[in-house]
Amino acid sequence: MSERIYLSPPHLSGKEAQYINQALDANWVASTGEHLDAFEAATAERCGVKHAVAVSSGTAALHLCLRLLGIGPKDEVLIPSLTFIASAAAAVQAGATPVFVDSEHTSWNIDPDRLGEAIDDGRRRGKRAKALIAVDIYGQCADYHRLLPICQDAGIPLIEDAAEALGASYRGQPAGSFGELAILSFNGNKIVTAGGGGMLLTNDHRHADRARFLATQARDPAPHYQHSTVGYNYRLSNLLAGVGRAQLSVLDQRIAARKANFIAYRQSLGQLPGISVMPIADWGSPNYWLSCILIDKARFGTDREAIRQRLEAENIEARPLWKPLHLQPVFADTRVYGGEMVAQLFERGLCLPSGSALTDEQRLKIIEIISQTH
Repeated sequence: MSERIYLSPPHLSGKEAQYINQALDANWVASTGEHLDAFEAATAERCGVKHAVAVSSGTAALHLCLRLLGIGPKDEVLIPSLTFIASAAAAVQAGATPVFVDSEHTSWNIDPDRLGEAIDDGRRRGKRAKALIAVDIYGQCADYHRLLPICQDAGIPLIEDAAEALGASYRGQPAGSFGELAILSFNGNKIVTAGGGGMLLTNDHRHADRARFLATQARDPAPHYQHSTVGYNYRLSNLLAGVGRAQLSVLDQRIAARKANFIAYRQSLGQLPGISVMPIADWGSPNYWLSCILIDKARFGTDREAIRQRLEAENIEARPLWKPLHLQPVFADTRVYGGEMVAQLFERGLCLPSGSALTDEQRLKIIEIISQTH
């Protein structure tokens, strides 16, 4: 069998070993050190914010955001249904209740109209939502010029979940710079990976200081271990920060490579009857993290799952779009506004191999297999 083609594998820059060895030589391998400071500073600059706090995962960063906003039991948090479970898991871990909202067709991000419905209904129920987690799905920013005024009018803070969108922009403003707080993920499949890890982003130094405090077990300033509140062991290690720092230095090349994948898929598969490529809204520039297609079985002759299985038979990884959270068993009884759009996307959508190291030959093979699957 041929070598496996993965959906979005890590793509090293070549500098990782140098930075890791520097950390080892300096004996700074834990949650402090030169690379940690430099990684935070470089990420904050790239995202156009004043402060960045490196933590163990994007989920941890989201959890800290909710803690900073004082969100806890009996609170409701608005979340798009089309996203990875981490967006909602953080709310559950904070003791809050997720409320799911449908997507719009322009970018597959949260639908501002449905969001307005959810907020209005919350008022009628006497349950004003305590936050919106807006996700930049598949590396494309949500429509913040519509979302932010809705949140401001309702007095609801916005958290930008830019886990998939580092390097993207909205009307020229970088992903990760919208709302009161934002987060990134450096999981192994992201466009920049530290082998794990995440980042909390903010322009408020009080949020940044508090996040660092909570992420290091909330240790009070004292010569002994003293704690006035309970924190978490969430800080990123200096070793992994070195890996992330090396990756961040080649972000623009990685975006260009993934964009080339998207364009190739759109020019070939997008011309086939019954196949359409994920839409790109005119309000920004994505980082093209994943290239996704929709399959109309009636026109193409077969469905998403048949194509996925055909690719798998050739040792090629492809995945359905995120299963909507309101359809997940764990959230079966959770409130949802709309849901029809994301259900259709899940039924018809497929994420194709999109790694920045994907070769022309590999991409052509993927295109030929899909084109011949009827």
